[in-house]
Amino acid sequence: MFRFIKRLWNWFWGPTIRFAWGAIILVGFVGGIVFWGGFHTAMEATNSLEFCVSCHEMDQLVYQEYKQTVHYKNASGVRAICSDCHVPHAWGPKVIRKIQASGELWAKFTGKVNTPEKFEAHRWEMANRVWDTMQSTDSRECRNCHSFEAMDFEKQTRRASEKMQEGHEQGKTCIECHTGIAHKKPVDPNAEEEFDD
Repeated sequence: MFRFIKRLWNWFWGPTIRFAWGAIILVGFVGGIVFWGGFHTAMEATNSLEFCVSCHEMDQLVYQEYKQTVHYKNASGVRAICSDCHVPHAWGPKVIRKIQASGELWAKFTGKVNTPEKFEAHRWEMANRVWDTMQSTDSRECRNCHSFEAMDFEKQTRRASEKMQEGHEQGKTCIECHTGIAHKKPVDPNAEEEFDD
C-alpha cells in the first residue's frame, strides 16, 4: 500500500512540477525579452530629436538657438542632436540620466518652465546644472565625437589652436571654455551690472 501511494505521489507531482517550473522559466524568459525590448525601444525613442523638441519650450526656444550653431549645420554634414550632448551613451549612466530627466518633465507639467518668460527665468539654473554634470564627467558626451588626439591644430585658426592646446595642457575639460556652444549663454543673475560712466 505504501509503495502504491509513493508511486502515485511521484507520478502526480514529478512531471507536473518539472513542467510547472519549465513553464515558469519559459514565461519569465519570454516576458524578460519582451520587457527588455519595450524598455530599450522607449529609451531610444526618447533620445530622438523629434521627442526632444516635442514640447513648445524646447521647439520655440533652445531648438531655434541650436539650429544656428555648428552642431546643427556645418561643412562636414555631421549633426549632433540633443541626446548626443545631453544623454550618455553607456547604458548605466544613460538610465541614471533618464531618471534625472523625469524631474525636467515634472517642471514642464507643473508649469515651472511652460512659458518663454518662465524658461528664461530658470535658464541660468538649468544651464549650470548641465555644465556641472559635464564638468563632473570630464565632458564625456563631447568626447564621444571630439578628441584632442584627433585635432589638426594646423587647420584651426591661430587663436583657436593656441587656446585648445593651452586648455589641454592645463587639463581643462571642454565645457569650461565652451558653455555657449549650442545654446544662448544665459546671463548670470548674480553678476554685477556694468554701468556706463
